[in-house]
Amino acid sequence: MTKLAPSGHLTIGDHQLEYRMIGSSPAEAPTLVLLHEGLGSVGLWGDFSDKLAAATGAGVFVYSRAGYGQSSPAALPRKVDYMHREALDVLPRVLDAIGFQRGLFVGHSDGASIAAIYAGGVPDHRIRGVTLIAPHFVVEDISVQSIAAIKQAYETTELRAKLARWHKDVDNAFRGWNDAWLDPAFRSWDIADHLAYIRVPVQIVQGTDDQYGTLRQIAIAKAECYCPIETVILPNTGHAPHREATEATLRAVSDFANRLLQDHGEAVRGDAA
Repeated sequence: MTKLAPSGHLTIGDHQLEYRMIGSSPAEAPTLVLLHEGLGSVGLWGDFSDKLAAATGAGVFVYSRAGYGQSSPAALPRKVDYMHREALDVLPRVLDAIGFQRGLFVGHSDGASIAAIYAGGVPDHRIRGVTLIAPHFVVEDISVQSIAAIKQAYETTELRAKLARWHKDVDNAFRGWNDAWLDPAFRSWDIADHLAYIRVPVQIVQGTDDQYGTLRQIAIAKAECYCPIETVILPNTGHAPHREATEATLRAVSDFANRLLQDHGEAVRGDAA
């Protein structure tokens, strides 16, 4: 496996997926794979990915799913099971393409749901644990209401122009996510059954003021999971803890990763967070 360049594109099926690699390559050191939110991308992680690499010493791999960032567009409309497809069809090929050997997933929102589906659906001994930031396991009324509101904002305010800074095909990114969540069939979307099959420690980071989900998501995880669960509830924090409460989120995620890597004799802790 050729060492990954610091940034570029991976060819995965018919798509070119934008990526960024920080620190050691997956063939050389444990790697934290970051999975972005429903309107996220490589760029929208900001410097959180760099800070996470510094706080753990692990490599950090970030990529934009098809339709997001500088990746090639996705076919629309997305199916209701699009997160299952990302977790079970695409993500395994991404891990193979980068030569992933061992590490953790850090997923946010849709990315957290994708991480949970993978961890519960793919028997992969390389995964040491998963951090789920503002995950969705079921669809709540608050989620649909907020997603309907952001659709109106996209059509009537400067939101589209702001998002266009981060996505080369902003309509593909927005419509792919927004239309899927507002599809009436999506109200029955439920991945709680995957949680019972996760066999590695899980960390859930949730803001008390999350406009897209409530603490019910944590209650579902505690009821369904047999694996160890750690929860970090951040007050006065919305749907993006890594942007709104960066230091607290960084400390929690890096401490969790460092402990698990140490438990496997793979600790490579870097600078203090």
